[in-house]
Amino acid sequence: MAPRKRKADEDAEPAGNPSESTRMVTRGAEAAARRQTRSSTQGGGGKTKKATPQKPAATRKKSKKKEAKKPEEVKTEEEEEGKVEAEEVNRKTIVVERCTQCNAFKTRAEQVKASLESLPGISVAINPIKPRRGCFEIREEGGEKFISLLDMKRPFKPMKDLNMQDVIDNIIQKIQ
Repeated sequence: MAPRKRKADEDAEPAGNPSESTRMVTRGAEAAARRQTRSSTQGGGGKTKKATPQKPAATRKKSKKKEAKKPEEVKTEEEEEGKVEAEEVNRKTIVVERCTQCNAFKTRAEQVKASLESLPGISVAINPIKPRRGCFEIREEGGEKFISLLDMKRPFKPMKDLNMQDVIDNIIQKIQ
């Protein structure tokens, strides 16, 4: 069994000179002030962290409350929303469903996306929902399928045999 630790007060009372005892007590206080614990040195590389002063409560940001809008602002926002909805109606969305199993699917999907998004009024979404395994499919949202390769096994020969530029050109012709 380990011996009990002595308290700083017991160490500070030698039989001799009282000035020595006061000196030892002050050394103990200095040592306690310099003591570092694991929590005080974490992230600091052995250095003590400086406490950062918090901002007074008056200068802290408060949560934003909804302000009452002027009738003029409401009208302009409604008009803007109407314009955005009109643009969305004219905008066609193409969905590319690609398997996440291999990078071959990813490169072809990115190629299709880059080519089709360069056209005005077309947006491309890659995997808006969880894709099927071994699947590479390009379709119009809620409509026609342009290409559909399902349940492919490695080495994904049907997909790799495709000339992607021809596929993209065919999709563009069907859209317009």
